[in-house]
Amino acid sequence: MTTRVIKYREGIQEALREEMIRDQSVFLIGEDIGTRGGSYKATDTLQDQFGEERILNAPISEAAIVGAALGAALAGARPVAEIMYIDFSGLAMDQIFNQCAKFHFMTGGSAIVPLVIRTQGGAGRGIAAHHSQSLEAWYSHIPGLKVVMPSTPYDVKGLLKASIRDDNPVFFIEHKLLYLSTGPVPEEEYIIPLGKADIKKEGDDVTIITYSKMVMDSLKAAEQLEKEGISAEVLDLRTLVPLDVEAIVESVGRTHKVVIVSEACKTGGFAGEIAMTIMEQAFDLLDAPIKRVTGLDTPIPYAFHLEAAVIPNPDWIIKAVKEVV
Repeated sequence: MTTRVIKYREGIQEALREEMIRDQSVFLIGEDIGTRGGSYKATDTLQDQFGEERILNAPISEAAIVGAALGAALAGARPVAEIMYIDFSGLAMDQIFNQCAKFHFMTGGSAIVPLVIRTQGGAGRGIAAHHSQSLEAWYSHIPGLKVVMPSTPYDVKGLLKASIRDDNPVFFIEHKLLYLSTGPVPEEEYIIPLGKADIKKEGDDVTIITYSKMVMDSLKAAEQLEKEGISAEVLDLRTLVPLDVEAIVESVGRTHKVVIVSEACKTGGFAGEIAMTIMEQAFDLLDAPIKRVTGLDTPIPYAFHLEAAVIPNPDWIIKAVKEVV
């Protein structure tokens, strides 16, 4: 395949554009996604191409956005609903976990809900506790939802296309600090199946299991560790539900030591789920206790220096790896 370097948000735009051209039943709904192009310009120029009937600017009501998208999905469309910040998704929680996630089950399989809910989470922009949370554990806990958290332009495009084509509701979480990041993306069409992790860097001494923006921090840590004689493998989960347990076990079998990195706070976080999965599936492969590197159990502060003090960084990861190795 021929590739070019594009931004993360351009990968999102391309995925949405290609799927809307391919399938007339795909449409977008959300706040300020039209002429403004969304808060992070992920839908920029799409309304110019597809018009107001397929790029719907919604009122400021997350419950209305998800409720309307659910109804459209049940009627045969493939909506992509955008919740501006994951912090606001709680306002649509009944629609998400009681309706979207359960409709297929409650109808005995006769109804499908081909709906994608795009949102963004994470800290790093100094926008305080109401706009900076990592809430993926909430949604991973809801049977019936798939949860996707891409780290690169290549992954975000391929996974978003797969999510739009999926007949199940997908909660698609982007990190606000990744929108301007760049990477190679093929010019030709491709799809990344949900539930397939990716080794971003091979290694022999320890496996760093992570996802979303923490993949970048883990790669920086791995680069520094390599200079100090420690070979770290970085495994990017890409999707939390379904979880690629096979890839996790295979990596643990190669390195026999594990550090799990997640920006979310530790208590009740998805890092604990990964750790317990390893304990159940690969305990005999471990040569050392599992270490977690996570955010602190605190609301995200507004001040930049305080915000930086409560979320993981490469130094935290390096310290944890050295303790394990």
